[in-house]
Amino acid sequence: MRFFSALFLFISLNVFAQDANLALDYFNKGDYEKALHEYEKLYRKKPSNITYIYKIVESYQQLERYDDSEAFLLKLLSRRAYPAFLVELGYNHQLKNDLEKANTHYKEALGYIESKPSHVFGVAKGFQNRALLDEAILAYEKAMEVNSNYNFSIQLAQLYGEQGHIEKMFNSYLGFLQYNPSALSDIKRRINEFLGENGESENNILFRKILLKKLQQEPDLLWNKLLSWLFIQQKDFKKAFIQEKAIFNRKPESLDRIQELALISLDEKENEIAKEIFSYVINTAQDIDTKLNAHYHLIQIETKETSRKEYNVINDKYQSLFEEFGLVTQTLNLQMAYAHFLAFYNNEATEATKFLENSLDLPLSRTQKAQVKLKLGDILVLQEKFNQALIYYTQIQRNLKNSTISQEARFRVAKTSYFKGDFKWAESQLKILKSSTSQLIANDALDLKLLISDNKYEDSLQTALKLYAKADLLVFQNKKEQAIALLDTILNNHKTEPIIAQTLFKQGQLFKERRDFDKAVANFEVLIDNYRDGILVDDGCFYLAVIFEKYLNQPEKAKKLYEEIIFNHADSIYFVEARKRYRALRGDAIN
Repeated sequence: MRFFSALFLFISLNVFAQDANLALDYFNKGDYEKALHEYEKLYRKKPSNITYIYKIVESYQQLERYDDSEAFLLKLLSRRAYPAFLVELGYNHQLKNDLEKANTHYKEALGYIESKPSHVFGVAKGFQNRALLDEAILAYEKAMEVNSNYNFSIQLAQLYGEQGHIEKMFNSYLGFLQYNPSALSDIKRRINEFLGENGESENNILFRKILLKKLQQEPDLLWNKLLSWLFIQQKDFKKAFIQEKAIFNRKPESLDRIQELALISLDEKENEIAKEIFSYVINTAQDIDTKLNAHYHLIQIETKETSRKEYNVINDKYQSLFEEFGLVTQTLNLQMAYAHFLAFYNNEATEATKFLENSLDLPLSRTQKAQVKLKLGDILVLQEKFNQALIYYTQIQRNLKNSTISQEARFRVAKTSYFKGDFKWAESQLKILKSSTSQLIANDALDLKLLISDNKYEDSLQTALKLYAKADLLVFQNKKEQAIALLDTILNNHKTEPIIAQTLFKQGQLFKERRDFDKAVANFEVLIDNYRDGILVDDGCFYLAVIFEKYLNQPEKAKKLYEEIIFNHADSIYFVEARKRYRALRGDAIN
Protein backbone atom coordinates (compact mmCIF):
# COMPACT_ATOMS: atom_id res chain seq x y z
CA MET A 1 0.00 0.00 0.00
CA ARG A 2 2.83 2.39 0.90
CA PHE A 3 4.46 1.65 -2.44
CA PHE A 4 1.33 2.62 -4.38
CA SER A 5 0.89 5.77 -2.28
CA ALA A 6 4.48 6.79 -2.98
CA LEU A 7 4.05 6.00 -6.68
CA PHE A 8 0.86 8.07 -6.87
CA LEU A 9 2.59 10.97 -5.12
CA PHE A 10 5.55 10.78 -7.53
CA ILE A 11 3.25 10.75 -10.59
CA SER A 12 1.19 13.66 -9.20
CA LEU A 13 4.30 15.77 -8.55
CA ASN A 14 5.64 14.97 -12.02
CA VAL A 15 2.36 16.01 -13.69
CA PHE A 16 2.25 19.17 -11.58
CA ALA A 17 5.82 20.09 -12.63
CA GLN A 18 4.90 19.53 -16.27
CA ASP A 19 1.89 21.85 -15.90
CA ALA A 20 4.11 24.54 -14.33
CA ASN A 21 6.62 24.22 -17.18
CA LEU A 22 3.83 24.49 -19.74
CA ALA A 23 2.48 27.65 -18.09
CA LEU A 24 5.93 29.23 -18.01
CA ASP A 25 6.55 28.28 -21.64
CA TYR A 26 3.30 30.04 -22.70
CA PHE A 27 4.24 33.07 -20.61
CA ASN A 28 7.75 33.33 -22.05
CA LYS A 29 6.39 33.06 -25.59
CA GLY A 30 3.95 35.92 -24.89
CA ASP A 31 0.85 33.72 -25.18
CA TYR A 32 -0.69 35.30 -22.08
CA GLU A 33 -4.23 33.94 -22.53
CA LYS A 34 -2.99 30.35 -22.35
CA ALA A 35 -0.47 31.24 -19.63
CA LEU A 36 -3.24 32.79 -17.52
CA HIS A 37 -5.45 29.73 -17.97
CA GLU A 38 -2.64 27.37 -16.87
CA TYR A 39 -1.55 29.55 -13.93
CA GLU A 40 -5.15 29.84 -12.67
CA LYS A 41 -5.36 26.03 -12.64
CA LEU A 42 -2.09 25.82 -10.75
CA TYR A 43 -3.21 28.55 -8.32
CA ARG A 44 -6.39 26.69 -7.47
CA LYS A 45 -4.27 23.72 -6.40
CA LYS A 46 -1.69 25.85 -4.54
CA PRO A 47 -3.28 29.22 -3.62
CA SER A 48 -0.33 30.22 -1.40
CA ASN A 49 2.27 29.97 -4.20
CA ILE A 50 3.67 33.50 -4.69
CA THR A 51 5.07 32.72 -8.15
CA TYR A 52 1.64 31.72 -9.48
CA ILE A 53 0.06 34.83 -7.93
CA TYR A 54 2.53 37.19 -9.59
CA LYS A 55 2.25 35.41 -12.95
CA ILE A 56 -1.54 35.72 -12.85
CA VAL A 57 -1.30 39.45 -12.05
CA GLU A 58 1.27 40.03 -14.81
CA SER A 59 -0.71 37.99 -17.34
CA TYR A 60 -3.81 40.12 -16.62
CA GLN A 61 -1.72 43.26 -17.04
CA GLN A 62 -0.14 42.08 -20.29
CA LEU A 63 -3.68 41.44 -21.58
CA GLU A 64 -4.66 44.95 -20.32
CA ARG A 65 -7.30 43.39 -18.06
CA TYR A 66 -6.46 45.83 -15.28
CA ASP A 67 -9.83 45.59 -13.53
CA ASP A 68 -9.49 41.78 -13.29
CA SER A 69 -5.96 42.19 -11.93
CA GLU A 70 -7.21 44.73 -9.35
CA ALA A 71 -10.08 42.48 -8.26
CA PHE A 72 -7.70 39.54 -7.86
CA LEU A 73 -5.26 41.61 -5.75
CA LEU A 74 -8.02 43.07 -3.56
CA LYS A 75 -9.32 39.57 -2.90
CA LEU A 76 -5.81 38.50 -1.86
CA LEU A 77 -5.43 41.54 0.42
CA SER A 78 -8.77 40.86 2.07
CA ARG A 79 -7.44 37.47 3.12
CA ARG A 80 -3.96 38.64 4.10
CA ALA A 81 -2.51 42.13 4.56
CA TYR A 82 0.68 41.41 2.62
CA PRO A 83 2.24 44.82 1.75
CA ALA A 84 4.05 43.52 -1.37
CA PHE A 85 0.58 43.04 -2.91
CA LEU A 86 -0.07 46.74 -2.28
CA VAL A 87 2.93 47.51 -4.49
CA GLU A 88 1.35 45.38 -7.23
CA LEU A 89 -1.98 47.09 -6.72
CA GLY A 90 -0.32 50.50 -6.96
CA TYR A 91 1.51 49.49 -10.13
CA ASN A 92 -1.77 48.25 -11.59
CA HIS A 93 -3.23 51.76 -11.06
CA GLN A 94 -0.08 53.26 -12.58
CA LEU A 95 -0.67 51.20 -15.72
CA LYS A 96 -4.18 52.73 -15.82
CA ASN A 97 -2.53 56.20 -15.53
CA ASP A 98 -4.13 56.75 -12.13
CA LEU A 99 -0.93 57.99 -10.44
CA GLU A 100 -2.75 59.39 -7.41
CA LYS A 101 -4.12 55.96 -6.41
CA ALA A 102 -0.81 54.34 -7.35
CA ASN A 103 1.13 56.62 -4.99
CA THR A 104 -1.45 56.07 -2.23
CA HIS A 105 -0.86 52.31 -2.35
CA TYR A 106 2.92 52.76 -2.58
CA LYS A 107 2.89 54.92 0.59
CA GLU A 108 0.66 52.40 2.32
CA ALA A 109 3.13 49.61 1.49
CA LEU A 110 6.03 51.72 2.80
CA GLY A 111 4.04 52.43 5.97
CA TYR A 112 4.02 48.73 6.85
CA ILE A 113 7.84 48.85 7.12
CA GLU A 114 7.60 51.34 10.01
CA SER A 115 5.56 48.91 12.09
CA LYS A 116 7.42 45.79 10.97
CA PRO A 117 10.80 46.41 9.27
CA SER A 118 11.04 42.82 7.99
CA HIS A 119 8.37 43.71 5.41
CA VAL A 120 11.14 45.56 3.57
CA PHE A 121 12.23 42.41 1.77
CA GLY A 122 8.94 41.84 -0.03
CA VAL A 123 8.14 45.54 -0.53
CA ALA A 124 11.55 46.57 -1.85
CA LYS A 125 11.71 43.54 -4.16
CA GLY A 126 8.24 44.40 -5.46
CA PHE A 127 9.34 47.95 -6.27
CA GLN A 128 12.54 46.71 -7.95
CA ASN A 129 10.64 44.18 -10.06
CA ARG A 130 8.53 47.05 -11.39
CA ALA A 131 11.58 49.33 -11.96
CA LEU A 132 10.29 51.70 -9.25
CA LEU A 133 13.81 52.46 -8.05
CA ASP A 134 13.08 55.61 -6.02
CA GLU A 135 10.45 53.74 -4.03
CA ALA A 136 12.76 50.74 -3.53
CA ILE A 137 15.43 53.09 -2.16
CA LEU A 138 12.88 54.64 0.21
CA ALA A 139 11.92 51.16 1.43
CA TYR A 140 15.52 50.21 2.26
CA GLU A 141 16.28 53.56 3.88
CA LYS A 142 13.12 53.42 6.01
CA ALA A 143 13.93 49.89 7.21
CA MET A 144 17.46 50.97 8.21
CA GLU A 145 16.03 53.95 10.14
CA VAL A 146 13.63 51.74 12.07
CA ASN A 147 16.04 48.87 12.71
CA SER A 148 19.70 49.85 13.09
CA ASN A 149 20.76 46.20 12.74
CA TYR A 150 19.78 46.25 9.08
CA ASN A 151 22.40 47.18 6.49
CA PHE A 152 21.15 47.49 2.94
CA SER A 153 24.12 49.48 1.64
CA ILE A 154 24.86 46.92 -1.07
CA GLN A 155 21.25 46.87 -2.31
CA LEU A 156 21.17 50.68 -2.29
CA ALA A 157 24.47 50.81 -4.17
CA GLN A 158 23.04 48.60 -6.92
CA LEU A 159 19.97 50.82 -7.20
CA TYR A 160 22.05 54.00 -7.29
CA GLY A 161 24.15 52.42 -10.03
CA GLU A 162 21.04 51.64 -12.08
CA GLN A 163 19.94 55.25 -11.66
CA GLY A 164 23.33 56.59 -12.72
CA HIS A 165 24.01 58.14 -9.29
CA ILE A 166 27.62 56.98 -9.32
CA GLU A 167 28.87 58.94 -6.29
CA LYS A 168 26.05 57.62 -4.10
CA MET A 169 26.73 54.12 -5.44
CA PHE A 170 30.45 54.28 -4.60
CA ASN A 171 29.72 55.60 -1.10
CA SER A 172 27.16 52.87 -0.45
CA TYR A 173 29.53 50.12 -1.55
CA LEU A 174 32.25 51.55 0.69
CA GLY A 175 29.74 51.83 3.55
CA PHE A 176 28.94 48.16 3.18
CA LEU A 177 32.65 47.36 3.08
CA GLN A 178 33.22 49.09 6.42
CA TYR A 179 30.39 47.00 7.84
CA ASN A 180 31.72 43.79 6.24
CA PRO A 181 35.45 43.98 5.24
CA SER A 182 35.47 40.32 4.18
CA ALA A 183 33.37 41.34 1.15
CA LEU A 184 36.33 43.22 -0.39
CA SER A 185 36.70 40.93 -3.43
CA ASP A 186 32.99 41.07 -4.22
CA ILE A 187 32.85 44.88 -3.86
CA LYS A 188 35.91 45.27 -6.11
CA ARG A 189 34.17 43.20 -8.78
CA ARG A 190 31.01 45.30 -8.57
CA ILE A 191 32.86 48.63 -8.60
CA ASN A 192 35.12 47.53 -11.45
CA GLU A 193 32.10 47.41 -13.77
CA PHE A 194 31.91 51.21 -13.48
CA LEU A 195 35.62 51.94 -13.93
CA GLY A 196 37.70 52.35 -17.05
CA GLU A 197 41.35 51.55 -17.74
CA ASN A 198 42.04 55.26 -18.18
CA GLY A 199 42.77 57.07 -14.93
CA GLU A 200 41.29 60.23 -16.42
CA SER A 201 37.82 58.77 -16.92
CA GLU A 202 35.11 60.54 -14.91
CA ASN A 203 34.20 57.58 -12.71
CA ASN A 204 37.85 56.77 -11.92
CA ILE A 205 38.53 60.35 -10.84
CA LEU A 206 35.40 60.37 -8.70
CA PHE A 207 36.25 57.07 -6.99
CA ARG A 208 39.82 58.23 -6.31
CA LYS A 209 38.55 61.48 -4.72
CA ILE A 210 36.11 59.58 -2.49
CA LEU A 211 38.87 57.25 -1.28
CA LEU A 212 41.32 60.10 -0.63
CA LYS A 213 38.65 61.96 1.34
CA LYS A 214 37.97 58.86 3.43
CA LEU A 215 41.70 58.47 4.10
CA GLN A 216 41.79 62.03 5.47
CA GLN A 217 38.63 61.73 7.55
CA GLU A 218 38.92 58.17 8.86
CA PRO A 219 42.35 56.58 8.11
CA ASP A 220 41.96 52.89 7.43
CA LEU A 221 44.17 50.44 5.52
CA LEU A 222 41.04 49.41 3.63
CA TRP A 223 41.14 52.71 1.71
CA ASN A 224 44.85 52.28 0.92
CA LYS A 225 44.14 48.81 -0.41
CA LEU A 226 41.34 50.09 -2.62
CA LEU A 227 43.48 52.97 -3.89
CA SER A 228 46.25 50.54 -4.75
CA TRP A 229 43.73 48.31 -6.53
CA LEU A 230 42.34 51.30 -8.45
CA PHE A 231 45.82 52.34 -9.60
CA ILE A 232 46.54 48.76 -10.71
CA GLN A 233 43.36 48.77 -12.82
CA GLN A 234 44.65 51.98 -14.41
CA LYS A 235 48.12 50.41 -14.85
CA ASP A 236 49.59 53.22 -12.75
CA PHE A 237 51.91 50.90 -10.84
CA LYS A 238 54.07 53.67 -9.37
CA LYS A 239 51.11 55.13 -7.47
CA ALA A 240 49.98 51.64 -6.47
CA PHE A 241 53.48 51.06 -5.06
CA ILE A 242 53.17 54.21 -2.90
CA GLN A 243 49.95 52.83 -1.39
CA GLU A 244 51.43 49.37 -0.87
CA LYS A 245 54.41 50.86 0.97
CA ALA A 246 52.01 52.84 3.18
CA ILE A 247 50.12 49.62 3.97
CA PHE A 248 53.35 47.75 4.76
CA ASN A 249 54.74 50.56 6.92
CA ARG A 250 51.60 50.56 9.07
CA LYS A 251 51.32 46.78 9.18
CA PRO A 252 54.72 45.22 8.36
CA GLU A 253 53.59 41.60 8.48
CA SER A 254 54.31 40.40 4.95
CA LEU A 255 55.74 41.66 1.65
CA ASP A 256 53.42 39.38 -0.34
CA ARG A 257 51.24 42.23 -1.64
CA ILE A 258 54.29 44.22 -2.75
CA GLN A 259 55.81 41.16 -4.46
CA GLU A 260 52.51 40.53 -6.23
CA LEU A 261 52.50 44.15 -7.47
CA ALA A 262 56.04 43.68 -8.81
CA LEU A 263 54.95 40.58 -10.74
CA ILE A 264 51.89 42.38 -12.16
CA SER A 265 54.16 45.25 -13.29
CA LEU A 266 56.53 42.74 -14.86
CA ASP A 267 53.67 40.98 -16.65
CA GLU A 268 52.56 44.34 -18.05
CA LYS A 269 56.15 44.95 -19.24
CA GLU A 270 56.53 47.95 -16.92
CA ASN A 271 60.10 46.96 -16.20
CA GLU A 272 61.33 50.16 -14.55
CA ILE A 273 58.76 50.17 -11.76
CA ALA A 274 59.11 46.36 -11.45
CA LYS A 275 62.85 46.80 -10.85
CA GLU A 276 62.16 49.53 -8.29
CA ILE A 277 59.72 47.29 -6.40
CA PHE A 278 62.00 44.24 -6.45
CA SER A 279 64.88 46.40 -5.18
CA TYR A 280 62.64 47.60 -2.34
CA VAL A 281 61.80 43.99 -1.45
CA ILE A 282 65.51 43.08 -1.40
CA ASN A 283 66.31 45.99 0.93
CA THR A 284 63.30 45.42 3.19
CA ALA A 285 62.83 41.64 3.43
CA GLN A 286 64.02 39.87 6.55
CA ASP A 287 63.85 36.29 5.25
CA ILE A 288 66.27 34.77 2.73
CA ASP A 289 63.64 33.19 0.43
CA THR A 290 61.87 36.51 -0.17
CA LYS A 291 65.19 38.23 -0.93
CA LEU A 292 66.27 35.44 -3.29
CA ASN A 293 62.95 35.51 -5.14
CA ALA A 294 63.30 39.27 -5.69
CA HIS A 295 66.94 38.88 -6.79
CA TYR A 296 65.84 36.17 -9.26
CA HIS A 297 63.25 38.40 -10.95
CA LEU A 298 65.47 41.47 -10.89
CA ILE A 299 68.37 39.75 -12.64
CA GLN A 300 65.97 38.27 -15.24
CA ILE A 301 64.83 41.80 -16.17
CA GLU A 302 68.40 43.09 -16.25
CA THR A 303 69.54 40.20 -18.47
CA LYS A 304 66.88 40.96 -21.09
CA GLU A 305 67.76 44.67 -21.04
CA THR A 306 71.55 44.17 -21.27
CA SER A 307 73.41 44.10 -24.59
CA ARG A 308 75.66 41.14 -25.43
CA LYS A 309 78.86 43.12 -24.89
CA GLU A 310 77.85 43.79 -21.27
CA TYR A 311 76.96 40.21 -20.33
CA ASN A 312 80.04 40.15 -18.12
CA VAL A 313 78.15 42.54 -15.79
CA ILE A 314 75.31 40.02 -15.47
CA ASN A 315 77.80 37.22 -14.92
CA ASP A 316 79.45 39.19 -12.11
CA LYS A 317 76.04 39.81 -10.47
CA TYR A 318 75.31 36.08 -10.43
CA GLN A 319 78.73 35.40 -8.90
CA SER A 320 78.13 38.04 -6.21
CA LEU A 321 74.79 36.46 -5.34
CA PHE A 322 76.34 33.00 -5.05
CA GLU A 323 79.09 34.43 -2.84
CA GLU A 324 76.49 36.07 -0.60
CA PHE A 325 73.94 33.23 -0.40
CA GLY A 326 75.98 30.18 -1.42
CA LEU A 327 75.49 27.36 -3.94
CA VAL A 328 72.87 25.66 -1.76
CA THR A 329 69.38 24.24 -2.16
CA GLN A 330 67.82 27.62 -1.34
CA THR A 331 69.47 29.23 -4.36
CA LEU A 332 68.43 26.49 -6.83
CA ASN A 333 66.21 28.81 -8.89
CA LEU A 334 69.11 31.25 -9.22
CA GLN A 335 71.44 28.41 -10.20
CA MET A 336 69.07 27.29 -12.98
CA ALA A 337 68.67 30.90 -14.11
CA TYR A 338 72.45 31.28 -14.26
CA ALA A 339 72.78 28.09 -16.31
CA HIS A 340 70.10 29.42 -18.69
CA PHE A 341 72.00 32.71 -18.99
CA LEU A 342 75.28 30.90 -19.75
CA ALA A 343 73.72 28.66 -22.40
CA PHE A 344 71.09 30.81 -24.09
CA TYR A 345 72.69 34.26 -23.81
CA ASN A 346 76.45 33.83 -23.33
CA ASN A 347 77.00 30.86 -25.71
CA GLU A 348 78.55 28.77 -22.93
CA ALA A 349 76.35 25.66 -23.08
CA THR A 350 79.12 23.31 -21.93
CA GLU A 351 79.85 25.48 -18.88
CA ALA A 352 76.13 25.66 -18.15
CA THR A 353 75.83 21.86 -18.24
CA LYS A 354 78.78 21.37 -15.88
CA PHE A 355 77.34 23.96 -13.50
CA LEU A 356 73.95 22.22 -13.36
CA GLU A 357 75.50 18.77 -12.96
CA ASN A 358 77.09 20.13 -9.77
CA SER A 359 73.64 21.37 -8.68
CA LEU A 360 72.38 17.78 -8.92
CA ASP A 361 74.82 16.85 -6.12
CA LEU A 362 72.89 19.05 -3.67
CA PRO A 363 70.33 17.41 -1.30
CA LEU A 364 67.39 18.05 -3.63
CA SER A 365 63.85 16.68 -3.56
CA ARG A 366 62.68 14.51 -6.48
CA THR A 367 60.81 17.47 -7.95
CA GLN A 368 63.83 19.76 -7.66
CA LYS A 369 66.03 17.18 -9.37
CA ALA A 370 63.44 16.93 -12.15
CA GLN A 371 63.53 20.72 -12.60
CA VAL A 372 67.32 20.65 -12.98
CA LYS A 373 67.11 17.77 -15.47
CA LEU A 374 64.46 19.65 -17.43
CA LYS A 375 66.87 22.58 -17.75
CA LEU A 376 69.74 20.22 -18.67
CA GLY A 377 67.54 18.74 -21.39
CA ASP A 378 66.75 22.21 -22.73
CA ILE A 379 70.45 23.06 -22.94
CA LEU A 380 71.09 19.84 -24.87
CA VAL A 381 68.26 20.75 -27.28
CA LEU A 382 69.92 24.15 -27.68
CA GLN A 383 73.07 22.28 -28.75
CA GLU A 384 70.94 20.01 -30.99
CA LYS A 385 71.98 16.97 -28.96
CA PHE A 386 68.43 15.69 -29.21
CA ASN A 387 68.90 12.06 -28.16
CA GLN A 388 70.76 13.04 -24.98
CA ALA A 389 68.03 15.56 -24.16
CA LEU A 390 65.38 12.87 -24.61
CA ILE A 391 67.14 10.72 -22.00
CA TYR A 392 66.74 13.45 -19.36
CA TYR A 393 63.10 14.12 -20.26
CA THR A 394 62.28 10.40 -20.18
CA GLN A 395 63.91 10.00 -16.76
CA ILE A 396 61.61 12.72 -15.40
CA GLN A 397 58.54 10.98 -16.86
CA ARG A 398 59.58 7.66 -15.32
CA ASN A 399 60.44 9.06 -11.87
CA LEU A 400 57.48 11.40 -11.38
CA LYS A 401 54.56 9.78 -13.19
CA ASN A 402 51.32 11.78 -13.60
CA SER A 403 52.80 14.95 -12.08
CA THR A 404 52.68 18.31 -13.85
CA ILE A 405 56.45 18.29 -14.33
CA SER A 406 56.16 14.81 -15.86
CA GLN A 407 53.62 16.16 -18.35
CA GLU A 408 55.95 19.08 -19.04
CA ALA A 409 58.73 16.57 -19.75
CA ARG A 410 56.46 14.64 -22.13
CA PHE A 411 55.72 17.87 -23.99
CA ARG A 412 59.49 18.50 -24.21
CA VAL A 413 59.86 14.97 -25.67
CA ALA A 414 57.24 15.82 -28.30
CA LYS A 415 58.81 19.20 -29.07
CA THR A 416 62.31 17.71 -29.31
CA SER A 417 61.05 14.97 -31.64
CA TYR A 418 59.37 17.67 -33.73
CA PHE A 419 62.62 19.67 -33.88
CA LYS A 420 64.53 16.63 -35.16
CA GLY A 421 61.84 15.84 -37.76
CA ASP A 422 60.35 12.76 -36.07
CA PHE A 423 56.79 13.98 -36.51
CA LYS A 424 55.13 10.59 -36.00
CA TRP A 425 56.57 10.13 -32.49
CA ALA A 426 55.93 13.76 -31.63
CA GLU A 427 52.28 13.39 -32.62
CA SER A 428 51.84 10.24 -30.53
CA GLN A 429 53.08 12.10 -27.42
CA LEU A 430 50.92 15.13 -28.16
CA LYS A 431 47.77 13.00 -28.39
CA ILE A 432 48.34 11.89 -24.79
CA LEU A 433 48.95 15.48 -23.62
CA LYS A 434 45.65 16.82 -25.02
CA SER A 435 44.02 15.69 -21.78
CA SER A 436 46.78 17.10 -19.54
CA THR A 437 45.69 18.43 -16.15
CA SER A 438 47.68 21.57 -16.96
CA GLN A 439 45.54 23.67 -19.31
CA LEU A 440 48.62 25.49 -20.59
CA ILE A 441 50.37 22.24 -21.54
CA ALA A 442 47.16 20.86 -23.08
CA ASN A 443 46.74 24.00 -25.22
CA ASP A 444 50.37 23.99 -26.35
CA ALA A 445 50.12 20.28 -27.16
CA LEU A 446 46.96 20.81 -29.22
CA ASP A 447 48.52 23.69 -31.17
CA LEU A 448 51.61 21.66 -32.04
CA LYS A 449 49.57 18.59 -32.93
CA LEU A 450 47.40 20.63 -35.31
CA LEU A 451 50.50 22.11 -36.92
CA ILE A 452 51.92 18.64 -37.58
CA SER A 453 48.69 16.92 -38.63
CA ASP A 454 47.66 19.78 -40.96
CA ASN A 455 50.96 19.73 -42.83
CA LYS A 456 52.50 16.25 -42.68
CA TYR A 457 50.61 14.83 -45.71
CA GLU A 458 51.07 17.75 -48.13
CA ASP A 459 54.55 16.65 -49.15
CA SER A 460 55.85 13.07 -48.85
CA LEU A 461 59.27 14.44 -47.86
CA GLN A 462 57.65 16.92 -45.44
CA THR A 463 60.16 19.52 -46.60
CA ALA A 464 58.18 22.61 -45.62
CA LEU A 465 57.25 21.22 -42.21
CA LYS A 466 60.91 20.33 -41.54
CA LEU A 467 61.96 23.87 -42.49
CA TYR A 468 59.29 25.31 -40.21
CA ALA A 469 60.42 23.05 -37.32
CA LYS A 470 63.99 24.21 -37.93
CA ALA A 471 62.82 27.85 -37.76
CA ASP A 472 61.03 27.04 -34.49
CA LEU A 473 64.27 25.56 -33.16
CA LEU A 474 66.18 28.71 -34.16
CA VAL A 475 63.69 30.79 -32.16
CA PHE A 476 64.25 28.48 -29.19
CA GLN A 477 68.01 28.95 -29.67
CA ASN A 478 67.52 32.74 -29.59
CA LYS A 479 68.62 33.00 -33.25
CA LYS A 480 65.62 34.99 -34.36
CA GLU A 481 67.16 36.67 -37.42
CA GLN A 482 68.08 33.27 -38.84
CA ALA A 483 64.55 32.07 -38.09
CA ILE A 484 63.06 35.00 -40.02
CA ALA A 485 65.31 34.21 -43.01
CA LEU A 486 64.33 30.53 -42.95
CA LEU A 487 60.64 31.41 -42.79
CA ASP A 488 61.23 33.57 -45.87
CA THR A 489 62.47 30.44 -47.66
CA ILE A 490 59.17 28.70 -46.88
CA LEU A 491 57.15 31.71 -48.09
CA ASN A 492 59.10 31.86 -51.35
CA ASN A 493 59.39 28.14 -52.17
CA HIS A 494 56.20 26.58 -50.76
CA LYS A 495 53.55 29.13 -51.72
CA THR A 496 50.77 26.60 -52.40
CA GLU A 497 51.09 24.66 -49.15
CA PRO A 498 48.86 25.15 -46.07
CA ILE A 499 51.86 25.88 -43.83
CA ILE A 500 52.09 29.37 -45.40
CA ALA A 501 49.43 30.76 -43.03
CA GLN A 502 51.32 29.50 -39.98
CA THR A 503 54.59 30.84 -41.45
CA LEU A 504 53.14 34.31 -42.03
CA PHE A 505 51.87 34.41 -38.46
CA LYS A 506 55.11 33.14 -36.92
CA GLN A 507 57.23 35.60 -38.89
CA GLY A 508 54.81 38.42 -38.07
CA GLN A 509 55.28 37.70 -34.36
CA LEU A 510 59.05 37.84 -34.77
CA PHE A 511 58.86 41.14 -36.69
CA LYS A 512 56.70 42.55 -33.89
CA GLU A 513 59.21 41.42 -31.24
CA ARG A 514 62.03 43.30 -32.96
CA ARG A 515 59.66 46.29 -33.40
CA ASP A 516 59.70 46.09 -37.19
CA PHE A 517 56.02 47.01 -37.27
CA ASP A 518 55.69 47.70 -41.01
CA LYS A 519 56.80 44.16 -41.86
CA ALA A 520 54.64 42.69 -39.09
CA VAL A 521 51.61 44.58 -40.44
CA ALA A 522 52.32 43.30 -43.96
CA ASN A 523 52.45 39.67 -42.74
CA PHE A 524 49.26 39.86 -40.70
CA GLU A 525 47.38 41.63 -43.50
CA VAL A 526 48.34 38.94 -46.04
CA LEU A 527 47.26 36.28 -43.52
CA ILE A 528 43.87 37.95 -42.97
CA ASP A 529 43.22 38.68 -46.66
CA ASN A 530 44.22 35.28 -48.04
CA TYR A 531 43.43 32.81 -45.26
CA ARG A 532 40.11 34.15 -43.98
CA ASP A 533 38.73 30.62 -43.46
CA GLY A 534 41.81 29.39 -41.57
CA ILE A 535 42.18 28.90 -37.82
CA LEU A 536 44.71 31.76 -37.48
CA VAL A 537 42.61 34.60 -38.87
CA ASP A 538 41.44 35.75 -35.40
CA ASP A 539 45.05 35.59 -34.13
CA GLY A 540 46.14 37.74 -37.06
CA CYS A 541 43.32 40.24 -36.49
CA PHE A 542 44.14 40.61 -32.80
CA TYR A 543 47.92 40.98 -33.24
CA LEU A 544 47.42 43.49 -36.05
CA ALA A 545 44.87 45.46 -33.99
CA VAL A 546 47.27 45.69 -31.05
CA ILE A 547 50.03 47.02 -33.35
CA PHE A 548 47.70 49.68 -34.80
CA GLU A 549 46.42 50.64 -31.34
CA LYS A 550 49.58 50.58 -29.24
CA TYR A 551 52.46 51.26 -31.61
CA LEU A 552 51.24 52.99 -34.78
CA ASN A 553 48.58 55.28 -33.26
CA GLN A 554 45.89 54.22 -35.74
CA PRO A 555 42.89 53.56 -33.46
CA GLU A 556 40.31 53.46 -36.27
CA LYS A 557 42.09 50.56 -37.98
CA ALA A 558 42.40 48.81 -34.61
CA LYS A 559 38.67 49.28 -33.96
CA LYS A 560 37.73 47.63 -37.27
CA LEU A 561 39.88 44.61 -36.46
CA TYR A 562 38.49 44.26 -32.94
CA GLU A 563 35.03 44.55 -34.45
CA GLU A 564 35.89 41.73 -36.87
CA ILE A 565 36.70 39.44 -33.92
CA ILE A 566 33.56 40.48 -31.99
CA PHE A 567 31.11 39.88 -34.83
CA ASN A 568 32.76 37.06 -36.78
CA HIS A 569 34.84 35.13 -34.23
CA ALA A 570 32.73 34.89 -31.08
CA ASP A 571 34.50 31.62 -30.11
CA SER A 572 37.96 33.22 -30.28
CA ILE A 573 40.20 33.28 -27.19
CA TYR A 574 40.65 36.98 -27.98
CA PHE A 575 36.91 37.76 -27.93
CA VAL A 576 36.67 39.19 -24.40
CA GLU A 577 39.84 41.29 -24.70
CA ALA A 578 38.85 42.49 -28.19
CA ARG A 579 35.45 43.64 -26.93
CA LYS A 580 37.05 45.44 -23.99
CA ARG A 581 39.59 47.24 -26.21
CA TYR A 582 36.94 48.05 -28.82
CA ARG A 583 34.69 49.70 -26.24
CA ALA A 584 37.62 51.67 -24.82
CA LEU A 585 38.59 52.93 -28.30
CA ARG A 586 34.98 53.81 -29.06
CA GLY A 587 34.87 55.83 -25.85
CA ASP A 588 31.88 54.00 -24.37
CA ALA A 589 30.71 55.45 -21.07
CA ILE A 590 31.18 52.90 -18.32
CA ASN A 591 27.71 51.62 -17.40
